[in-house]
Amino acid sequence: MVTAVFPGSFDPPTLGHLNIIERSSSIFDEILVLVAENRQKKSLFSAENRLSMMQELVKPWKNVTVEICGGLLAEFMKSRGLRIILRGVRGMDDFAYELELSLVQRALGGKIETVFLGTSAEYFACRSSTVKELASFGADFSWMVPPLVKEAVDKIEVLGYLKND
Repeated sequence: MVTAVFPGSFDPPTLGHLNIIERSSSIFDEILVLVAENRQKKSLFSAENRLSMMQELVKPWKNVTVEICGGLLAEFMKSRGLRIILRGVRGMDDFAYELELSLVQRALGGKIETVFLGTSAEYFACRSSTVKELASFGADFSWMVPPLVKEAVDKIEVLGYLKND
């Protein structure tokens, strides 16, 4: 069984994230979506909220599970005997950043490899940060997120979140 770990903040989850999950679910035996919990970073949603949203959103794929990780990814993977990190990339900037991270993960975790999956064209502009920015201005971002996420973002004070950054 080959399990790929798809780590991210998913703050909030986007249709781009789901596209990577959907496409990779037919490539790997199992996908473990790992919601990063970084207590030093201000998030729009708590790790528990992001976990709950992702668990609901991945229900269509029987080989996908979701967990929270509050520590180093390499340590988490070593503790589980996992070796494959899955990363979605939109362009060269993403690739350069993700390549650097993959080298760090390999240095920390030994046999950890990163697999890069290019985004589908329709999700090229999908970024959690763009969702938050559009929401802060009251602009339409519904084309970037599933309805569940749109409703959750609409219920919180996004403008106040961004002003305090």
